Amino acid sequence: MNSAILIIIVTFLVAFYLGIRARKGQEMQLEQWAVANRNFGSLIMFVLMAGEMFSTFVFLGASGGAYRMGGPAIYIFCALTYIVPYWILPPIWRYAKKHNLLTQSDFFAKKYNSKALGLLVATVGVVSMIPYIVLQLKGFQIIVSEASYGRISPNLAVWIGMIAVTIFVYVSGIHGSAWTSVLKDILMLVVILFLGIYLPYHYYGGIKPMFETLDATKPGFLLLPNEGLSISWYISTCLIIALGQYMWPHCFGASLSSKDEGTLRKNAAILPIYQIILVFILFIGFTALLQIPNLKGADTDLALFKIAKATFDPWFVGVIGAAGLLAALMPCSMLLLTASTILSKNIYKAIKPNTTNEQLARLTRIFVPIVALISLFFTFYGGNTMIALLIMAYSFVLQLFPALFFSLWKKNPVTKLGASAGIIAGVATVAYVTITDMTMGTLFPNFPQFIKDLDIGIVAITINTVVMLLVSVVTSKARVRAYIEKRVTFE
Repeated sequence: MNSAILIIIVTFLVAFYLGIRARKGQEMQLEQWAVANRNFGSLIMFVLMAGEMFSTFVFLGASGGAYRMGGPAIYIFCALTYIVPYWILPPIWRYAKKHNLLTQSDFFAKKYNSKALGLLVATVGVVSMIPYIVLQLKGFQIIVSEASYGRISPNLAVWIGMIAVTIFVYVSGIHGSAWTSVLKDILMLVVILFLGIYLPYHYYGGIKPMFETLDATKPGFLLLPNEGLSISWYISTCLIIALGQYMWPHCFGASLSSKDEGTLRKNAAILPIYQIILVFILFIGFTALLQIPNLKGADTDLALFKIAKATFDPWFVGVIGAAGLLAALMPCSMLLLTASTILSKNIYKAIKPNTTNEQLARLTRIFVPIVALISLFFTFYGGNTMIALLIMAYSFVLQLFPALFFSLWKKNPVTKLGASAGIIAGVATVAYVTITDMTMGTLFPNFPQFIKDLDIGIVAITINTVVMLLVSVVTSKARVRAYIEKRVTFE
């Protein structure tokens, strides 16, 4: 057993221990299990929310994006992602606490007084989360294989990792996710800061010389192009990421575990500091491009590990792999918890409303291994189509934003039928443009370039909003008319 494998195994065991021990002193009723009785303070909320957002994408996708895209990779620095939750999460938390709501579906169902809408939102959420879990597991396979120099079977590692996560989620709920997030964040910060500073100095004598070399070697690589990944693409992509990030059910649900709304605002204000580490991820990708210039296609996502293995001893590659392992497993734990809660509380109970709270709590835990097994199946047999599904899933959850936004108004102009129609229209549009591989350029070939470069998600959310408002106007008038006719008849 080499040093890399030993470090990976020890880190895994420590994370599993923390996940199990997090249950200590807690009575795991459903509210405690799912949202920690809304008692998490600023520090735990910080690591929990960061843990969900900084997953295998940071290790594989962000460094690979810098390697592949150059300047346009700065889309990962999206300040709007934190401005939006600063304003929307406190009123959501306040309303959820007042009405004892545990999930995103609960919120929609209560706000619009519609169990059918809650069921629709639950279905969209669960369908979207499965490919997200699968992508984490596929990233986990790559990380373990690379960090162990191919000595650990990726499939066996995924089985062991998922079994461990399933156990501590089953036992400790959101507490297990929170405590493993602490370990993950510490390890990730140390590893990424070190790599991002050391590699440019090791190869070029500093960060500035690294950029000078990159600009001389690949002129214009660090600029946004006039076409394609242009400024309009960048702005529209940032907007869609910002509006969609907290529409993921696990991000939405995690925010409900806060002890107060002030904690959520502090978290939104502090989280951008965490994004500073993404600067160093870009440095890693740029250094890898210059030192290992021939990576193509999906192999570009291996840029971080390729440059690390070419630079460091196996023991430190093991440390990097350990951080990557946690970056994959921790988001999986929150996704498992949220999907299981939604399946039991918002889908099963919608079908069988007489289910008691005790039965619901047991059923929620039963769904944890079921969701895990479904995710494992698609990990092994889903092929590369899961990447396309994840892109579609992100656009799916984005379609929940318009109805959520209007629900926060003092006087909501959207009816429950309008909200449902908008979500269905948006989801149908997303499915169509994804299946047909449509872009703004193919949809509007004669339009100016800045419009053709916009993210296609703009079309779906626009159709969603228009349909939602039109149906709301029609159904609102029909409701008023029916009310007047009823009063006239009564009098």
